[in-house]
Amino acid sequence: MMDRTDRHFRFFLRQIARRPLLYTEMLTTGAILHGKRAKLLGFSPQEKPLALQVGGDDPRELAECARIAQDLGYDEVNLNVGCPSDRVQNGNFGACLMQEPQRVAEAIAAMTRAVTIPVTVKHRIGVDECDRYEDMAEFVRIVSEAGCQRFTVHARKAWLKGLSPKENRTVPPLRYEDVYRLKRDFPHLFIEINGGFKDLTQIQEQYQSVDAVMVGRAAYDNPFLLATVDRDIYGDEHPLPTRSQVVEGMLGYCDRWVAHGYKLHSISRHMLQLFTGQPGTKAWKRYLSDHAHVPGAGAEVLMAALAQVPNPDISHA
Repeated sequence: MMDRTDRHFRFFLRQIARRPLLYTEMLTTGAILHGKRAKLLGFSPQEKPLALQVGGDDPRELAECARIAQDLGYDEVNLNVGCPSDRVQNGNFGACLMQEPQRVAEAIAAMTRAVTIPVTVKHRIGVDECDRYEDMAEFVRIVSEAGCQRFTVHARKAWLKGLSPKENRTVPPLRYEDVYRLKRDFPHLFIEINGGFKDLTQIQEQYQSVDAVMVGRAAYDNPFLLATVDRDIYGDEHPLPTRSQVVEGMLGYCDRWVAHGYKLHSISRHMLQLFTGQPGTKAWKRYLSDHAHVPGAGAEVLMAALAQVPNPDISHA
């Protein structure tokens, strides 16, 4: 979810769903330790609960990043052991670390000693030829003994060579049963499944076999997918949001950032899919795309775009 789950998208999602745990983009230890920390790690209190997702392989650096996350108020720090891009391979982190479970265990042990917030791991079901269920189970056993109690499992293997990151999200077949088996074999661990879920019915079905579901690009491509999860997954009886209310919830936020010199487009680009599947979605996207770049454009553009949508709060899905 690089270039997607920034603070603006997370604030936007919070207008739709109050309860799900949100994640940052994956940040390397080098960026966290030496980059512009306020820009990279800043967030609004409304975004919580919020996890910082980290990429790296040095236990001391990862422990320091975990301390920074806790000090800043993050609710969780997540070690990414699933990303297959060339960049992470060159840095020896991401999916290639599944082949070094002891190294991951050392990192988890250092991180859990450093903080009291949960330290979790996101990984694949396998990497290259190391893709038997037994390989994944051994990885989880070793890492859990180091202190990790929550594993988010992308139910596809990763090919480190020959497939692009995009192809790695679609070409290797989904093997949900491997994740279900993992939960049966490690009932004391919190097992979350990821990969291929596009509607709430699919998501709800997973709770028969695992503890939680991570939704990535489907939530970006159709964010209103999450409109009922507070009620249907968490049992929260707060009134469900309408799309108009979501837009209205963004008005003050947009104007505050524009007043600080930011372009409206940096926020509104995350809102383009709000009306996915609804009449008027093309007009909504066209108006935002044409007007959000104009210097000085602010919340009035959102309201004008909303006016392009007939009956914005009538669902036609």
